[in-house]
Amino acid sequence: MNRRDQFMHVPRKSGTERASSERIGDFEEYKERFSEAEASTQASRCMDCGTPFCHVGETYGQVKIGCPVYNLIPEWNLLVEQGNFREALVRLQQTNNFPEFTGRVCPAPCEGSCTLSINEPAVSIKHIERTIIDIGFEKGWVQPRIPTVRSQYRIAIVGSGPAGLAAADQLNQAGHQVTVFEREDQIGGLLTYGIPAMKLSKDVVARRVRLLETEGILFKTGVTIGLDVSLDQLKADYEAVILCVGATEPRKLLDVPTSGVGYAMDYLTSVTRQLLTGQPVQDQHEMKGKDVLVIGGGDTGADCVATALRQGCRSVVQFGKHEMPGTVRATDNMWPDTPNLYTLDYGYEEALAQFGRDPREYLIAIERYTTSETGQLTGVWTVHNEKIHHPDGRIEFQAIPGTEKYFPVDTMLIAIGFSGVEQDVLRHLAVETHNGKIKTTSYATNQEGVFAAGDARRGQSLIVWAIREGREVAEAVEHHLRALQQTG
Repeated sequence: MNRRDQFMHVPRKSGTERASSERIGDFEEYKERFSEAEASTQASRCMDCGTPFCHVGETYGQVKIGCPVYNLIPEWNLLVEQGNFREALVRLQQTNNFPEFTGRVCPAPCEGSCTLSINEPAVSIKHIERTIIDIGFEKGWVQPRIPTVRSQYRIAIVGSGPAGLAAADQLNQAGHQVTVFEREDQIGGLLTYGIPAMKLSKDVVARRVRLLETEGILFKTGVTIGLDVSLDQLKADYEAVILCVGATEPRKLLDVPTSGVGYAMDYLTSVTRQLLTGQPVQDQHEMKGKDVLVIGGGDTGADCVATALRQGCRSVVQFGKHEMPGTVRATDNMWPDTPNLYTLDYGYEEALAQFGRDPREYLIAIERYTTSETGQLTGVWTVHNEKIHHPDGRIEFQAIPGTEKYFPVDTMLIAIGFSGVEQDVLRHLAVETHNGKIKTTSYATNQEGVFAAGDARRGQSLIVWAIREGREVAEAVEHHLRALQQTG
């Protein structure tokens, strides 16, 4: 670095956000990239530490450290500090197929493992990454890389989320003939329909898809495996098949009202589909003038909050069963683990501006529902809990007397995670499974020539892990193809 003590003098910034009052009226991206000067200044905060945990990318038990795709973060921080964005882009593309996605929606485990974050705000790694790739596109540095030699091998990839796209990119660049099958009408999987446009513009996704098409990847939309084509047919037509079908079977709540209750991913998909195609949302997904309750304290729930606000809901609350995170790391969540800290995400900030309060309720449980004569949800009675940690490791939630409260609710959205691959999908695949996921050995399933990667294999996870899985399953397929070549 030019000065290795810049972290002592330069405060952290993480990009300019549009005002809540402005952005709540549309579905445009709420955050802007750095200017080149801002990025260079923020990159100068990098300590160039001797052991950069930011790009370790490993998990030890429950501890998750650094960037799963092993981004060369200190290298491109130095280049950005020097103003050499073009070479920084080269370094970034060596490890990450889609930095324009991760630079917008990755929760940045790299920053949680930044050495500076031990006692200072971390380097703004995620936003520097986004700035590098955005400048690369703006200046025309990101150009199609069309393979000059093609092999005779044909690869079928089922699912066009980040794992499927990363695998397709890797194998296409190796010269193989790659076809991606997608059941939806748009390519991108959850990148398109699962993540709201204000976090990840669908133009950004479409731009990358056009680039991959130009590079030689064939995309087929509206194709459902088991209905339009069987797995056996794909095995007969292709030398290898990769299943990247995601893990979107929602976890269920029992004994809920028959009307007024839905699942978060169905809701987010419906709203995004309306944005892309003009197709009206179903009545249960229109939140204008409604009191909305989101069950589940994760990112998907936060996206539901932000989406409902944009639709003009009357009120919105989000229930979580765990305690409110602190503003400093707990003793069981020490660096370099990914931090669990209280933050005011974009949707919560918007709700605070709109209604004067953070919409989240912690350590809360629903005791009973109220409904109309027709069974339509009208509200919930709740109680707050105390979380008790027993010496043997058990955790117990006990209701606190006197904390009962009523919330009027027209629509309840369930966002408590996913249990694995959709059961309707698994029925048509005939591959071995374990706990709702596709079972693999080195990415290979129990069927010859059939592989699996991404959430379908590892369970619900991050985009950056999906990209890593896509890259690694491509390596496994390469080994398989070499074995085919040797056997004649």
